[in-house]
Order: sequence, then structure tokens, then C-alpha cells
Amino acid sequence: MPTADELLGDQVALRLLESLRAAAPAVRFTTLENACGGLTGQALRERVDALADALIADVPGEFDALAGLVSTARDQTPQLDGWMVWPVSVALAKRAASEASPQALDGALDLLASLTSRLSSEFALRILLRADLPRVLSTAHAWAGSPDPHIRRLASEGTRPYLPWALRVPELTTRPEHTLPILDALYNDESEYVRRSVANHLNDLSRHAPEAVLQAAARWSEAPGESTAWVLRHGLRTLVKQGNAQALALLGYSGTDLVVEDFEVLSVDVTFPGTLGFSARIRNDGMETARIALDYVLYHLRANGTQSPKTFKLTSRTLAPGQEIQVSREHKFREITTRRYYNGVHAVALQVNGLQTQPVPFRLSGVTHEK
Repeated sequence: MPTADELLGDQVALRLLESLRAAAPAVRFTTLENACGGLTGQALRERVDALADALIADVPGEFDALAGLVSTARDQTPQLDGWMVWPVSVALAKRAASEASPQALDGALDLLASLTSRLSSEFALRILLRADLPRVLSTAHAWAGSPDPHIRRLASEGTRPYLPWALRVPELTTRPEHTLPILDALYNDESEYVRRSVANHLNDLSRHAPEAVLQAAARWSEAPGESTAWVLRHGLRTLVKQGNAQALALLGYSGTDLVVEDFEVLSVDVTFPGTLGFSARIRNDGMETARIALDYVLYHLRANGTQSPKTFKLTSRTLAPGQEIQVSREHKFREITTRRYYNGVHAVALQVNGLQTQPVPFRLSGVTHEK
């Protein structure tokens, strides 16, 4: 993943300053210039907020003053483009939210839509959603009908319940009816860019509103497009990993007479960093062809001695009556930023169409934690 220096480093910040000065020669932008020189050591979001707050300080007054400046900078050369757009969009959203007038909010939404093709306005949109949820959602619903795929994607991505890196909007996680109409309008979108956002949004909703998600998936299955199957596979992936029977059925997974035999861990002792190998045989004992979703579940040892399950995709296969397949996998244990490993007994299980085998234990050793 690129670093903060690579995305919003000194050179990008100075180009932002140059662009704004060209748009408003009478403004000195002293605060912004100082902020450009103080980015070293700051995380990406800290840089965005520092530059946005500096821009707000240098352009005091009502929202229209900042909006006019941004509109001029947007349309001139050198243009606002790339990562420099993020602090500008956040500044617009913050100023509009603090003013809280319908005119400021609508003006900010219009500008965010005009900038989103240069760098997505999804993060700035969260500020406006928290300021006036009904008004912003109404605009997002209208964006779903835009001829611009970047704006259509903003309608879906900006309103995701669990958008990575973004401010949380609590009501989006408790009221799926707020955003499902947007997804209903976009699940068959001609743009893969938009459809991927729809799938991720649907998967977000499945974390807290599985029934609403399954109802939407059933509706889409009744009026599918060429890419609807992919959208559903991606959007229902968490429910599939959880073994949700309705999600599995919607995706065409079938077969209840599936037998797992000779499931074994190839080494019950794994030294960190190292690899866990396991294998098994899967057989269809039913009278009809079965389509199977095969996952594996690692039960990671936690610091308090309990185990925490995490499901990983293994494969999807179709088995004729009586057909048998051999499956095997190697799972690597290595340093990652999203998990801390502990020495001791872990376990692994197979999951076939949502049904798990008995977990098989293994021991992980050699993990050291820096103090």
C-alpha cells in the first residue's frame, strides 16, 4: 500500500497551494503554506485534516466564498486533481456542515459530485451525511441516475455503512432501508467500477441486516443482468462464510449428502513463521449433482486463552453423484498488521456448504512479541 508521503506528500501539497493561489491571487494562503511544511510524520488522514483546516482558516466567511474559490481552481490550469482533491473536498464539507443551511449543503454536494471523478468524494460525503442525513441521502438517490459512472459510484460508496478509512454514520448501520434503494438502482450498472461498490455495500449491510440483504439478493436474482451473479457472490461473501443457508441457496450451492473423510493436519506443530498444511476428501453421496462452497475456518488462539474463528475461501466445485475430490491447502503464518499471533493450541476445520467438520487442533510456537 502506498505511504502517506507518496499519496499526499510535500510535492502534492505544494501543487495544491499553487493551484489555489492561481485561482485567488489576492489571498495569501499563509496558514495553508505553513501546513504544507508540517506534514512530515503525520498519517494520511491527519494530513488531509491539517490541509483542509488550513484552507478553511485562509478563506473565512460563508460557504459561498470557499465554493467560489474551489470552482475557479477546478476549472483552471493547473487544475485540482488527484490526491490534492481530498483536503479540498473535506474543507468544503466541513464549511457547509458548520453553516448547516440548505443552500450550503446543496452547494457542497454539487461540488463534491463535480470533483469525484478526479478523486472520490466518498470521505467528504460522510461529513455531510452526519450533518443532514435525509437531505444528503435524497441527493445520493438522485445520483444513482447520473450519466457519470463516478457520480453513480459515489452514491453507493459514499453511503456504505462500513466504508474503510471513513467517518462512521451510525444511522447507516441501523437502517438498511436508507441505502438499499440506491443498490436496487445500481446492481445491474454497466460500469464494473459501480457494480463493485454495490457488492461491497451489500456485504457491509449483511453484517447487521442479513434479512434485508437476502431479500434484496432474491429480488435481483429474479431480474438478473449479465453481471448480477458476480455482484451477488461478492456481496453475499460474508454470509456464505457464516454458512447462511439462504445465501448459499441463492448462489446455487446445493447438496446435503456431502461426506468429508480423512481430514487431517499434515503437521500438528507449526513453528512461526511457518506453514500449516491440511488435506481431506469430499464425496457426494447424494443422488443429484451438488455444487459446493468449500471454506476452511482457523480458530486462532487469543491472549485470554479463548479461540477466535476466521473463515477463508478454499474453492467452489461441482460434484456428480458418487464423485469424490481430494483437497489440500497450505496456510502461511507470518507477520501481518491485522492480527497478533500467540503460542499455543489453535485449530482448523473445513466448512462445506455452511456445515463445519470437527476442528483439528495444532500447536503454534516460536511467536515473539516486541515490547
